[in-house]
Amino acid sequence: MSDLTPKCIVHALLAVCALGASVPAASANNDPVILVHGFLGFGPETFEHSGFNYWGGYGDIASHMQVYRGPRTVFAAVVGPVSSNWDRAADLYAQIKGGCVDYGAAHVRKYGLPGQQQKPSGKCWAADPGNNPNNYPLALYPAWDAQHPLHFIGHSQGGTTIRALVRLLEQGSSDDEGGHELYLGGKVGWVRSVTTISAPHNGTTFADAVLNVTPPFQTPLGEVLKHRWAQWELSPDGAREFNAWARTSPHIYYYSVGTVATEAGSWCCNGTDRILAPIQTTFHQYPRLDMIPAFKATAGEWIVPSPLQHGLGGYTQAGAGRVGVDSDWFANDGVVNTASMRAPAGHPVRDFDGRSVKGTWNFLGNYKGYDHFDILNWPNPGPSANALYERVSDIVFGL
Repeated sequence: MSDLTPKCIVHALLAVCALGASVPAASANNDPVILVHGFLGFGPETFEHSGFNYWGGYGDIASHMQVYRGPRTVFAAVVGPVSSNWDRAADLYAQIKGGCVDYGAAHVRKYGLPGQQQKPSGKCWAADPGNNPNNYPLALYPAWDAQHPLHFIGHSQGGTTIRALVRLLEQGSSDDEGGHELYLGGKVGWVRSVTTISAPHNGTTFADAVLNVTPPFQTPLGEVLKHRWAQWELSPDGAREFNAWARTSPHIYYYSVGTVATEAGSWCCNGTDRILAPIQTTFHQYPRLDMIPAFKATAGEWIVPSPLQHGLGGYTQAGAGRVGVDSDWFANDGVVNTASMRAPAGHPVRDFDGRSVKGTWNFLGNYKGYDHFDILNWPNPGPSANALYERVSDIVFGL
């Protein structure tokens, strides 16, 4: 005879219900995630002895995403730190799929920097660990194809790099690039989602307000080469040209995240660095006290200590034939104008309302108080950014 009383049965059922409530619902997909760093970025092994990661600082965002409602497969890729979006996309393709990097014959002739090789030595990855006579590093995900798609998350220029990769995967190149499979196009369905964080979709005025007043860009050589530097694509004028080429694909879910670490000027008490900007106007933007120190001097109305050159928080321009920059561009995260992070100009965009729409940018909002590197959890006062990556995980694995 059973010794279970009705009271025991009720308690057991409640325990089962509680257990079920604590277990996350099964994800709609478990496709791997590729993290792509920004300009001047680095890979997980660059500072391995110090334990410092691009994605996470002294923490590890990739590891956090792997176990959050996991297990998940999350890779941190390494691409050229100062390369163009096209070249970084070629790096990314070889590293994921396997094989050697090929920047394309026609592309190198037209846009390559002096001495650049079409097929540089030392940039190869092995797709098959059992057939690796040259002892290349192993490719991240050789199975990658339409049946085995990927999610991509890019920070800063990493976001525009992913957009270049999507363009090449789906449409290839109309020029003769030498036959490499990346430039043949037709790879629709290889990318399930793209998420960009603090990305300069429409460029950053940091390129104009700061870099264009320093060598080597104000030289005849700099003028000749400007369309070949990554800096060109990161400027508003260069981004306009890039956006006309790297169109938003109707086959992919896109998400974007903005960051803002400046405040509108005030006579007091707005959380800005008052030592750096003691006198403020309500029209301009000024760096918050908790912004990473390296960029405070250029994030506000003026480039400190010069009163002659506007910083991101006060730079405008309306030159003929150029992208107009007005006060909508003033808010920034120390490196990129917040308005530029929402979506490429002229591409479809909407505010995310819990429903994902393919072929348009689903904007997840601006994360106020996070500067360009806070959002990566680099050491700095302020809350952890892990909640953002958890939110992105919930969205993309629910597709």
